[in-house]
Amino acid sequence: MASKQRSHVRKYGKVASTKVEESLHKLKHGQLRSGGSGTKVRSREQAIAIGLSQARRAGAKVPRR
Repeated sequence: MASKQRSHVRKYGKVASTKVEESLHKLKHGQLRSGGSGTKVRSREQAIAIGLSQARRAGAKVPRR
């Protein structure tokens, strides 16, 4: 049997990856703050969530929550 070749579709757009990259950079330098309370973000997962949220607001290709 011949193997079927599946086309790869990106789940996240390029803008989304740059937004996440920026938020992780800010996290490493201690400059990332949460929206509501303004407290410093310390977890990597929260930084990624903030980046994806910003990408959604910018209209980037990001899957639903």
